[in-house]
Amino acid sequence: QVQLVESGGGLVQAGDSLRLSCAASGLRFSRYVMGWFRQAPGKEREFVAAISQNGGRLYYVDSVKGRFTISRDNAKNTVYLQMNSLNADDTAVYYCAAEDGIAILTTPTRYDYWGQGTQVTVSS
Repeated sequence: QVQLVESGGGLVQAGDSLRLSCAASGLRFSRYVMGWFRQAPGKEREFVAAISQNGGRLYYVDSVKGRFTISRDNAKNTVYLQMNSLNADDTAVYYCAAEDGIAILTTPTRYDYWGQGTQVTVSS
């Protein structure tokens, strides 16, 4: 049974940082592209960042470039999202997802497995 478990969310002030983690089990982690998505109330789920199987390819949505960093540790079956200079627009539930493919995709429906999400709230 595949499980993706996010952690690290919370309530912070604008300008603060958070580091999200997503621990995977039940799958061959190093085979999967890993992505982070977010969903704010009343909005569609939005792609945030993704990382290739060996970490050599990274991709970010424009709104987080220069502020967020995605990384992974295949030995620990974990993907991370370091979020700096947070602002109110970053408030959302953040989800990690796994995609069994080669290309880095930004469409949620192309991902095979999802975590339950972790809430990030940024107060201004």
